Amino acid sequence: MTSPAVATGHEAPSLRTVLTPTEAGGGSASALVPAVTRAFAVLELLAAEGEPASLSRIASSLALPKSSVHALCRTLAHLGYLRRFDDGSYFLGARVLELAHAFTSRTQVVDEFQRIWAERGDPPEETIILSVLDGPDIVYVGARPGSHPLGLAFHVGMRLPAHLAATGKAMLAFHDPAEVRARLPASLAPMVQGRGPVPIDEFLSEMADTRRRGYSIDDEGVREGIYCYGAPVLDAAGQPVAGVGVCIPKPLLPSSGERLRGVVIHVATRLSERIGGPGVAAAAISGPKS
Repeated sequence: MTSPAVATGHEAPSLRTVLTPTEAGGGSASALVPAVTRAFAVLELLAAEGEPASLSRIASSLALPKSSVHALCRTLAHLGYLRRFDDGSYFLGARVLELAHAFTSRTQVVDEFQRIWAERGDPPEETIILSVLDGPDIVYVGARPGSHPLGLAFHVGMRLPAHLAATGKAMLAFHDPAEVRARLPASLAPMVQGRGPVPIDEFLSEMADTRRRGYSIDDEGVREGIYCYGAPVLDAAGQPVAGVGVCIPKPLLPSSGERLRGVVIHVATRLSERIGGPGVAAAAISGPKS
């Protein structure tokens, strides 16, 4: 979990990355439609940038001809997926939000996350977030703002490296280690200045500890001075489908850490039970299922 400054610093996918087959699509890159992959490259670039960009900037970032980018942006703007500003720059349009809403509104765990707070009535003291895994990243799919603002903004659709975020760690800890190796690089890059890369074997050792205790920790891994807890939401098969997390300034850890850790585990357990999964404690004992 992070501030907007950290989130927008997360590198945008290159056109080469977009053309690489994904788990969802499969197949070879030659089977993909170039115009579609380029259109999504534009959308993903603007999402990662977090601000309007000129045609020249988009073309340069994606290594595409400016004429092609102009045609793509004009088409996407006409369809409502991009918005064109008076200075000729482009940013995401309202229809992108419609797609995101259609996805999250049909995700059972997101619905149950929202119901928990609706039933409770009063907001939590700190913002509680919900995320899912997407490749090597986590994507926020829900956030319940707290009554004590932390000064960090949590937005649905924000992405972070899963190996750094507390919710990502909580989910990865309950995956088979072989799957984690396949999902992540052999050397895990840091986000906070002054920290070095972490070998995957060292990370897997941390994940074993995380699984045993039933919750994860992000100790200034995403942002200096911020400490986060995460816990997994498990389905009926004991597989992690989401992660619940909370962040606090590190100086507040002695007075508030234990309480907030309990809140995260409680919410994750309630969500797991509502979708037919085991409680976090039971899953921690049995470990991940391959």
